[in-house]
Amino acid sequence: MHSKRAWTDCWRGGPVKRAAAGFTLLEVLIVLAMIGTLSAIAAPAWTTFQAVRKLNVAQDQVHRALRMTRSNAVEEKAAWQFSIREANGVVQLAVHPETNLPSDTAWQNLEESIQLDTETTLQRAGEVRRIKFDYHGNVKPPFGRVTLSSRRGGSAKRCVIVSTLLGAMRQSKEQSRPQRGKYCY
Repeated sequence: MHSKRAWTDCWRGGPVKRAAAGFTLLEVLIVLAMIGTLSAIAAPAWTTFQAVRKLNVAQDQVHRALRMTRSNAVEEKAAWQFSIREANGVVQLAVHPETNLPSDTAWQNLEESIQLDTETTLQRAGEVRRIKFDYHGNVKPPFGRVTLSSRRGGSAKRCVIVSTLLGAMRQSKEQSRPQRGKYCY
């Protein structure tokens, strides 16, 4: 007959010598080193991905605002203006009738990590850069571009370019070679 102890040993897998449960210090350190190495490799790529994503969102916001300005000018048969500025380290944009002063306009903030790049060529009036559309939706010269970059560095740039009298707009991003001194064309 089996004893009570033999039965419980059998139930637990038989009479085996039990090793201490858990991981050794060396195994834990190896896993931590692997996690640290993978994090060090992935962190810069993730940061760059996030910065480019924020640039893309800001570029879309600028493009939509420019299209809205043109659309409002045609619908209301009046001149409208797109304005953009940096105030307190934040890029802001506004869409308003040309007769309204930018100071009397509601400004929309872009993501705080976005900045106006030096390649921005919109006409400047004080700290405000602007482009105007007449009642036909045509651009009142000069034409221009809004170029955005990240405050956190990197070479990523996104731009929205108004390139013809008819108000044709297009989006672009940084290129490897400059064209007339600009990398976003």
